[in-house]
Amino acid sequence: MVGYRAERRSRPFAYAGELAFLVISMTDKPLRILFLAAEVEPFARTGGLAEVAGALPRALRELGHDIRMIMPRYGHVDLARWELECIVPHLAVPLGNRREDASVYAGHLPKSDVPIWFIDNERLFGSPEVYLGEQDAERFIFWSRAALELLRHQNWEPDIIHCHDWHAAIVPNWLRTTYRRDPLFRTTASVYTIHNLTYRGVFGQRILEIAGVAEYGYIIHPALPQLHRVVDLMSRGIYYADIINTVSPTHAREILTPEYGHGLDPLLRDRRDRLYGILNGIDTERYDPAHDEDLAVPYTHENLSGKQAAKAQLQKHSNFVVQADIPIFCYIGRLNDQKGCNLLAEALELLLPHHQIQVIIMGTGEQRYHERFAALEQQYPECVRTIFTFSGALAHQCYAGSDILLMPSLVEPCGTNQLIAQRYGTLPLVRATGGLVDTVQDVDLYINQGTGFVFQEAATQALYGTCLRALETYRHTDLWQAAVRRAMLQDWSWRRSAHDYDDLYRRAITSRQVRRPRSKYSIS
Repeated sequence: MVGYRAERRSRPFAYAGELAFLVISMTDKPLRILFLAAEVEPFARTGGLAEVAGALPRALRELGHDIRMIMPRYGHVDLARWELECIVPHLAVPLGNRREDASVYAGHLPKSDVPIWFIDNERLFGSPEVYLGEQDAERFIFWSRAALELLRHQNWEPDIIHCHDWHAAIVPNWLRTTYRRDPLFRTTASVYTIHNLTYRGVFGQRILEIAGVAEYGYIIHPALPQLHRVVDLMSRGIYYADIINTVSPTHAREILTPEYGHGLDPLLRDRRDRLYGILNGIDTERYDPAHDEDLAVPYTHENLSGKQAAKAQLQKHSNFVVQADIPIFCYIGRLNDQKGCNLLAEALELLLPHHQIQVIIMGTGEQRYHERFAALEQQYPECVRTIFTFSGALAHQCYAGSDILLMPSLVEPCGTNQLIAQRYGTLPLVRATGGLVDTVQDVDLYINQGTGFVFQEAATQALYGTCLRALETYRHTDLWQAAVRRAMLQDWSWRRSAHDYDDLYRRAITSRQVRRPRSKYSIS
């Protein structure tokens, strides 16, 4: 029976930038880091995880770390296009009471020298789709196990295994059980990053057998009886990892509450002494108004004339009247409740009859929101435009040509749209949740500070009132331009985040030395 007792500390969180003060026996030596993510841009992407996995390793490599990546080779990942070479034709991977063969292909993360290995198995990953539903438990357990077996085959001993979301959550479990006596992993620490608690990887008992940990049973927690009967892979990552983090300091606090914890808040509270929040970054080369090929006229914070050209270009493309003093509100994202689309629709219904504004809605999602925003366009064709698809080039033009980016999210672990918008000098209007409140400073005209507009309550009137405040601020051209320049000067690069992860990894190595004592919270 394996168990733990939560170790209480006076400071339950380390915010980005504060981590260095908590790290014990920290050195500057480069680390050997294995990065496990089911999606890596540009090879496979369904959400923000892929963007993180495609950018953070490059920034860590620039800090001098020996970082290597392992992901599945899905059917759409073309060997010739990415110049992948087979380095292990046959790798025997334990899967339940048998072994299954994998092939391993090697390449590099584009624009870097970061090695990336692809686990190939036709039965499990031959489909071009990244996710297949019920089959995913076996698929990602196989991939995770193949990753560890590949390290043994290569005799490469990692200091850190960085696991992302439920797909890799079994790895910290194995490091404390199946591989605990393996010499290769004797000093390896695990970091587990939660990108989205909504998707936890919940499956039946057979998965314990496939993973080879049936003898350890379910997680037994007095406040979580539902875990006694199902295999919740994310909960196992949280339970076993040396360090846990999520993608913003505020969200790290939020997930300790029932409102945001998705049923795992008691377990997260028990582990709060090892729970941290580090903000995501953005690719500042990809999102750079000074060198963006999708813009008619590039621009910088020192010369904003190109932003006015981008606005005129966007107005023309949207069949709006081309007029510089009409503010453009823009929404880019999924059309669903979590993104605050109900608040957005209701606020626009209040704004449009009485204010001269232009509105662009870009995204896909629930049909009812497609219909609701389409009805607004039909009612106000001269100033509302809907784009129910996603175009990268047009998104860049919207970031550059808009004045205000709307993000009224009910939940937003980090968010990147608000970071991109600031990079392009478009002021975000956001609800105070997750990474939004960590990255947008409310504009205050009296002391001339702020990079956007923030409202607290998830209510239509709160959003509407903040839109009115933004419109009033827009009338003061000098003050608005000053806020635009402040926003463009913010550093949201992955380089900043990489330094914080460097500190987190060293904290994990120290934390690994403190083994959890037995207690009533147990695996049995």
